[in-house]
Amino acid sequence: MSVSPIWHPFTQHGLGEPIPRVTHAEGAILHTADGRRIVDAISSWWVTTHGHCHPRIMAAIAEQAQRLDQIIFAGWTHDPAETLARGLMALLPPALTRVFFSDSGSTSVEVALKMALGYWANRGAPRDRILVLEHSYHGDTIGAMSVGARGVFNQAYGALLFDVGTIPFPAAGHEQATLDALEAACRQQPAAFIVEPLVLGAGGMLFYPAWVLAEMRAICARHDVLFIADEVMTGWGRTGTLLACEQAGVVPDILCLSKGLTGGAVPLAVTLATDAIYDAHFSTDRSKMFFHSSSYTANPIACAAANANLAIWRDEPVRARIADLAARQARHLAALSGHRNIRGARTLGTITAVDLVDPAGGGYLSSLGPALLKRFRDADLLLRPLGNTVYVMPPYSITDADLDRVHAAIGTAADALG
Repeated sequence: MSVSPIWHPFTQHGLGEPIPRVTHAEGAILHTADGRRIVDAISSWWVTTHGHCHPRIMAAIAEQAQRLDQIIFAGWTHDPAETLARGLMALLPPALTRVFFSDSGSTSVEVALKMALGYWANRGAPRDRILVLEHSYHGDTIGAMSVGARGVFNQAYGALLFDVGTIPFPAAGHEQATLDALEAACRQQPAAFIVEPLVLGAGGMLFYPAWVLAEMRAICARHDVLFIADEVMTGWGRTGTLLACEQAGVVPDILCLSKGLTGGAVPLAVTLATDAIYDAHFSTDRSKMFFHSSSYTANPIACAAANANLAIWRDEPVRARIADLAARQARHLAALSGHRNIRGARTLGTITAVDLVDPAGGGYLSSLGPALLKRFRDADLLLRPLGNTVYVMPPYSITDADLDRVHAAIGTAADALG
């Protein structure tokens, strides 16, 4: 077979690592061209919630594909999008009254940032400063990189990124320093503060408590600073509730959702906003319209998949499945937490994470990363460590036997460190 011309994301092709070819999938299992059965322990980059190729979602996609595949969404509409918008209204906090469609987590964040800046500009009181949380990650487009942590992900593109105000991460025992820093920064009248609620994903699966999220929201409200919740990863049950914000009793001004929006089947994202954000753009003056779109905004097939996902949440015991998986994850984590080569064992909802001891200090470019990736791949597991941090975030349908295999492999990897 000739060498593939494909340039894969987050892949250093110079290392010559094998790239398995997946032929089909079902539930939490991927099947490869060479006959292997792979347990997808990270939901194919956090997107697959109910399991691969869920029959209801696949049927919805097939049916919609025979009726309407694509239509411009600027000044036009269609039933799948209208149904989805109303379905989201029924499921999410009532203050979030406006739904703007896009096609990925990164673009949903770009939309949120532009909404926030447009809100202040159209009110005649422009603000252009964005506050971010240390170690955050919000995507790989320019705006999303700008509001993420500066480091290996974006150091080559620094000339393109705009300046932001960084609030220290609320590490255990240092939460007040975070709140004090946010209070001081908000006095300078920034436009918005963007956060990943409760869990910072690519930053190392860093957790912080709900009461801190609630306090951060209260500080922003007190100073009239827009609060943007990036729930691209944390939404759709990952932290144990539909939204992570629920655990803090928080409703943001702007909410970003993607990944599990379609159950992980096809790309789609939404950015939800309050009436106040929408009204700042509502005018007879065409120069105040919201200038954003993409070619596939509200693609009908993607919207049909999302509608099927919402129906699954309405009709099936999804929350019970999440609670059961969370309990199973917690039991496995407890068994690993005392290992001599494991530090920082942590869990929230369906997510577990551990840091393997790295004498060199760890981090995203830890030398343990490639070795762990190979070990797990050879064991027929899709686990993608963040350096020396190994996390498990499987589809809610994963079986006990397959989850046992995943955590046993993490234990074996820890044993191998000596």
